[in-house]
Amino acid sequence: QVQLVESGGGLVQAGGSLRLSCAASGRIGSINAMGWYRQVLGKQRELVADITSGGSTNYADFVKGRFTISRDNAKNTVYLQMNSLTPEDTAVYYCNAHRVVIATAYNYWGQGTQVTVSA
Repeated sequence: QVQLVESGGGLVQAGGSLRLSCAASGRIGSINAMGWYRQVLGKQRELVADITSGGSTNYADFVKGRFTISRDNAKNTVYLQMNSLTPEDTAVYYCNAHRVVIATAYNYWGQGTQVTVSA
């Protein structure tokens, strides 16, 4: 099992910045990617950004140039630096860990952290 604990959400004005953190514990050795998703009430959860164990990153088009995902392997922590926030970024942000064991994929989720951007 993998446990994920998120922090860093909150209320910010449009144009501001926030940094989310996600600390992983448990069977982290077989995690091959971690990422951030977001969900607005009534809508599907969508990928924001992810990063592989090798450091390759992937971003949704709507955050390119504004958000940066990074990881600190020594701390087993993934970060999402969010700049130039807009009200459309308001959502619950979830940390995800993707793990593959003997050709079986597992996904783990954090509890979610609310990000609210005021106009």
